[in-house]
Amino acid sequence: MFAYSYSQYGAPDVVTRVEISKPVPKRDEVLIKVVATTVSAGDWRARSLTMPTGMGWVGRLVFGVTGPRKPVLGTEFSGVVETVGANVTAYHPGDAVIGFPGAAFGAHAEYITMSAAGKLVRKPENISFAQATAIPFGASTAYDFLVNKGQLRAGERVLVNGASGSTGSAAVQIAKHLGAHVTGVCSGKNADMVRAIGADRVIDYQTQDFTDQDATYDVVVDTVGSAPWSRTQHALRPGGRMLLIAGSTSDMIFGGLKARLRGKRLIGGVATESREILQAVVDLTAAGAFHPVIDRCFAADQMIAAHAHVDTGHKKGNVVVAFSALENAEQLAS
Repeated sequence: MFAYSYSQYGAPDVVTRVEISKPVPKRDEVLIKVVATTVSAGDWRARSLTMPTGMGWVGRLVFGVTGPRKPVLGTEFSGVVETVGANVTAYHPGDAVIGFPGAAFGAHAEYITMSAAGKLVRKPENISFAQATAIPFGASTAYDFLVNKGQLRAGERVLVNGASGSTGSAAVQIAKHLGAHVTGVCSGKNADMVRAIGADRVIDYQTQDFTDQDATYDVVVDTVGSAPWSRTQHALRPGGRMLLIAGSTSDMIFGGLKARLRGKRLIGGVATESREILQAVVDLTAAGAFHPVIDRCFAADQMIAAHAHVDTGHKKGNVVVAFSALENAEQLAS
């Protein structure tokens, strides 16, 4: 089978198409033919080893000291079950599914195996394969931080920094669904899109600094790492929470203490990956409460171009790559 692999960190062209053995599912696993995957921020970070200042050594420990520990990237996918292990009863050949290998990677391949009890759920019939593929990474992160870690309540005022990205666009919609008043921070060219997905107010970071304004918020979500605690603290109300999805080493380590000293909270760390969270965001999508934003859809042989587009830092939402002949790239995006 084909896969896209890399053996050294660097630019998009370190990724190459290779032929590897088709995996055989274990007794409790499912073999899935991948219909589509994405190039996520997680793939970009692992491939380029781009880390926040001071955290380069952490990247090496996580992804591989001398070279990539997991040569096949891909944090999320949609696909069709081909075979199941002897002990699997929950899935059958032909089932359409959504998978979230997350930090385990492996979805940039023609086939992938997943534990039947793992981060794998059925694809609702009213969700396209492209939508399905674009749900897990961004929406699971946003949901975990807003609902589980941040305990967002209806009526609160929320600001999402990086509102046009995969996680940011999901955070805007999930916060709005939970009854919050949402302000999105993005570039002016993406303002209409951010309003369209539910933001009550949009701030163009190129012309305005949200921390210089009089407005304050119950929750500030930083999805891109450009709103350090030293600035953001002034935009938080007493008792407010900063949800640090991306940020500096200093804020990740010392931010919690700094915030407590000012009667506020800073909540950072890694998003929890679980089947329960994946099912929750898939259910929101099926119900029409969340619509994954898709920037572009590339064909399988355009994987390097997909990585290059993500490298620009200006993608809107998600970048999808079609792997299966079941649907072409244009059909996937419909």
